[in-house]
Amino acid sequence: MDLSVKILPATNDVHGGVIVDLKEPMDSEDFATLLRSSLLHWKQQGKDGVWIKLPIELVNLAETAVKEGFWYHHAEPNYLMLVYWIPKTGCTIPPNASHRVAVGAIVLNDKKEVLVVKEKRGGFHGIGVWKIPTGLVDAGEEIFEAAIREVKEETGIDTEFVEVLAFRYEFSKM
Repeated sequence: MDLSVKILPATNDVHGGVIVDLKEPMDSEDFATLLRSSLLHWKQQGKDGVWIKLPIELVNLAETAVKEGFWYHHAEPNYLMLVYWIPKTGCTIPPNASHRVAVGAIVLNDKKEVLVVKEKRGGFHGIGVWKIPTGLVDAGEEIFEAAIREVKEETGIDTEFVEVLAFRYEFSKM
């Protein structure tokens, strides 16, 4: 691999992070150097999560990534997914699961006005779309707790949970 390239090849994800999809073999020392400079670059860019998709053929790089602070997220028969959280804030990378539960909160005030927000990150960030507060339910968290938490996180407003309006099912892998 040409080490004149200062950072690992990566694509931006919709949540403010990057995904590194390694394909070419490299020495673990060269990888460590590239990984350190990449993490510094992404930190300066304000990125959050870093995902490294490590094919089984490049398993020799797993130990190096772990020594730099990465941890295992999940594994499939042909790859290992490693993650790293850059900000000093609490990590919001969800645990691996085949199913995820998300909430959306419809909040009404005494005047029957609906609360809407603009995304700080995600698929609707920066395109001027107004939407209801949404987010993932944390492991062990009740749906009503997640709805209240998401509204508080996105707006700073304390709310009261009244009822469930609908459910949506999604099955996916990263």
